[in-house]
Amino acid sequence: MSETATYTIPLKTIMEELSLEVLSAPDKLEDVLIERKEVNRPGMPLAGFYDHYEKSRIQIIGKVESLYIAQLSPEDRFKSLDAFFASKPVAVVITTSIEPAEGMTDLASKYSVPLLRTPENTSEFMARLIAYLNVALAPRLTRHGVLVEVYGEGILILGDSGIGKSETAIELVKRGHRLIADDAVEIKRVSAKTLVGSAPEIIRHYVELRGIGIVDVRRIFGMGSVKDTEKIDLIIKLEPWESGKTYNRLGDEDEYTEILGIQIPSILIPVRPGRNLAVSLEIAAMNNRQKRMGYNTAVEFNKKLMGQSSEDAR
Repeated sequence: MSETATYTIPLKTIMEELSLEVLSAPDKLEDVLIERKEVNRPGMPLAGFYDHYEKSRIQIIGKVESLYIAQLSPEDRFKSLDAFFASKPVAVVITTSIEPAEGMTDLASKYSVPLLRTPENTSEFMARLIAYLNVALAPRLTRHGVLVEVYGEGILILGDSGIGKSETAIELVKRGHRLIADDAVEIKRVSAKTLVGSAPEIIRHYVELRGIGIVDVRRIFGMGSVKDTEKIDLIIKLEPWESGKTYNRLGDEDEYTEILGIQIPSILIPVRPGRNLAVSLEIAAMNNRQKRMGYNTAVEFNKKLMGQSSEDAR
């Protein structure tokens, strides 16, 4: 398992992903790295108030900021823009295809600040940019396991090497479900409640089967058998069956596993020869979806038992 505190993404990657027009760029644009998920509309800095201003955020200039700049006198406009670009913001994006104010492009070039533009309106662009940055810069770690999508539920399968995780994944793919990652699962926390898993680029769509070798799932089973990313809704831990050990048979005790500060529902499944794990995972996926929709089979069953016991006692 590995985790790093800070992540960055090249500004050039963001420009390509969001189709941003370059109005001015420093000589080494490829060296500009973004490390903040938050963005900023610099209305107060343009008015001369720089307390709590964070230049490491991408700055968004929309209609309001442009109108404010336009109503300034030429002298005040230059003074405002010069101070703003001298603060060296990591990047500035003008929205709604607005023409940059007089002198803005020259000042961006003077202070080596990337000045970009988009035809999108401010609200839509900010929503898309923030969503993209939340994923690209999300806290993350890598876990040894398998991630599959079963009936729309993302299931992370954990267990010791050789327990049968990859074989179970292949069986699920044969039954019409989809593989996301085998062996190494990169997990990102994209919101306060959501984890998303994917496979490292080099092993994406591949599965290792002992005795057979590396299998390209996409080529054997088709494009519909794989998926690049999936949220993690349920964790299933596989362990060898231990005679005499007590296992939860009713499913009335909710268990969770914490990953990156988020509690994910978890199930422990003992593995013994002859057990069809693929069917068990399908049932687990459907049962987990029912729970999230408000129906808990174990709770309802216990209510019936208690009701029957009350009638018998009369």
